[in-house]
Amino acid sequence: MSEGKQRKIEVKPRKPLPDVGELVVGTVREIYDYGAYLTLDEYGGIRAFLPWSEVASRMVRNIRHVLREGQKVVVKVIRVYRKRRQVDVSLKRVSEGERRRKMIWWKRTLKAAMIAEMAAEKLGKDSKAAYDEVVWKLDDYYGDALTGLEQAIIYGADALKEAGIPEEWIKPLLDEARGRVEVKRVQISGILTLQSLAGDGVERIRKILKDAEEAAKKIDPQSLKVRLYTIGAPKYRVDISSHDYKIIEKAIKALVSTAEHESRKLDVNFAFQRLKT
Repeated sequence: MSEGKQRKIEVKPRKPLPDVGELVVGTVREIYDYGAYLTLDEYGGIRAFLPWSEVASRMVRNIRHVLREGQKVVVKVIRVYRKRRQVDVSLKRVSEGERRRKMIWWKRTLKAAMIAEMAAEKLGKDSKAAYDEVVWKLDDYYGDALTGLEQAIIYGADALKEAGIPEEWIKPLLDEARGRVEVKRVQISGILTLQSLAGDGVERIRKILKDAEEAAKKIDPQSLKVRLYTIGAPKYRVDISSHDYKIIEKAIKALVSTAEHESRKLDVNFAFQRLKT
């Protein structure tokens, strides 16, 4: 990650000025008794004024109890002066949930922008092309650009093509993303109990486990990892992991349903216990 630390990334604006009601990331530059001045990180550092009355919804004696120079804040645009290229913003009108979601988007977009710019260098393109041809297309399609790169790591080039990324970008983007993006996985585990008194009981149980595992993998063969192993007969542990919790839920449901159905057919006692994570 040394390249990322040395490289200063600034998100390029999609339009000259933000709209009223838009949430933006800003850096506090100057603080006075009557308010504070910020530069908007997403809009090329244009100046924004945060009035004292818009700093906090509660009574605050000193504005510096809320703000400090250099602080990154999420604010809501309340007025736009297009001729002066300046805006007024509010801090108190931003909920905690909005602030958290915006900052997550911001940090993820910065990381995706770094990867796109490094890919652009390989192609002999500038940072504007990285945004116009990659970052904003992924953002529009996936909700944030880094999600698009994560999907590309999991599913390959098709995830980029679906978002409208030009063919020439595919390989350099994948090359850069694979070395710099770690796709987090989540896991669900459980215990299958399978018992049979039949002479070929072992074979019946083996078939149930095989069919159940295949049913789970079919939900999403590219992203799912399914492990079924004995922890001492008649108990078998199930570990299913993926980048997407919803996919895991579908897979565990398919596995348990198949195991239960096959157990009834083959006269095998069945039970399943989901483990707490």
